[in-house]
Amino acid sequence: MPFTMEVVPLTDSRVLVPVLDSNTIRNTVAYAVQHALEHADENSQPPAVHFAYPATERLTSETQTAEIEAAQALLDRAVAWATEDVGEDSEAIELETAVIGTREYLFSPGDYADVLVTYAREQDLGLAVFDPNFSPFGTTRLLPSLENEVRRAGLEVLEAPVTRERRNPLLVRSGNTTQFIGLFSVSFLFYLLLAGSVAPFELVTGAISAMIVAVVLLGISLTTPVRPLWTVKQLARVTLYAPYLLWEIAKANIAIAYVVLHPSLPIDPEVVEFDAAVWSALPVTTLANSITLTPGTLTIDVSRSHFTVHTLTSSSREDLLEGSLERAVRFVFYGRRIARIPSPLERREENQEP
Repeated sequence: MPFTMEVVPLTDSRVLVPVLDSNTIRNTVAYAVQHALEHADENSQPPAVHFAYPATERLTSETQTAEIEAAQALLDRAVAWATEDVGEDSEAIELETAVIGTREYLFSPGDYADVLVTYAREQDLGLAVFDPNFSPFGTTRLLPSLENEVRRAGLEVLEAPVTRERRNPLLVRSGNTTQFIGLFSVSFLFYLLLAGSVAPFELVTGAISAMIVAVVLLGISLTTPVRPLWTVKQLARVTLYAPYLLWEIAKANIAIAYVVLHPSLPIDPEVVEFDAAVWSALPVTTLANSITLTPGTLTIDVSRSHFTVHTLTSSSREDLLEGSLERAVRFVFYGRRIARIPSPLERREENQEP
């Protein structure tokens, strides 16, 4: 039976985003955040974006399932994207996540509309923004029917105006002036660093070289907009992360030296696997290299956010799984809000508690 409820006037600054993995979910998140911020002055309610993952399987116990683990990882990624889109004032908007419908059997558009609208009403959300590729029904495209059911229940509905990505994306993409200036500046500073001089000749040749690099690699090296203030904040976080990493390396060196010099050589080698709450190539690479640089641990393989790491001792394994390095990397690339979220391993342990 379709969900029905009296229409309550709410603001478009409080947005529900149903989340499933797709090639347009990133742009849908950006659109929802922009819409919430643009309509933040309509009334006294603070702007908010809630990401809700409707579970496709019914949970009969508190045991964590593979789908719920993947859902939590996707929701964390959505919050990280939203935090990045908000930029410098990440506290200006409320960002929440939820896995919904875990106690119901969801089959039809009406079933999904029920749990989405119920959650929206509980959280005082007045608008649902749908990813155009949102499809909990497999290959069957029933999004228009789902949107109609949600709209009939009294919730405003928007479909994010994003386009489907190419199956084989172009290697070269168009850039803009800010990206050109950013690439030129990085290339110019790197040239001067290698030259070790700021003599007029080096300045002129560096500027020419940086210009050539920026023109040739603009559409390849930078595929996202450059935001100067956000970049400066990231660089500031890197300056904090570097001494922290050196301290972790120093502590690990002492621990490994003790093991090597101990008469009984108390090693306990083991390969561990875990899913890290970091996304995109640079944060994943930074975490993988940081793990390898820390004595006692060696990154063997990384598949998206799934890490396979060789640990030499039980203490190095415990330090790795506590997630301190992972939190530090999240702080560098996503800010304080994302640094505070628990790692997937911690969430799994919490969900396994009776």
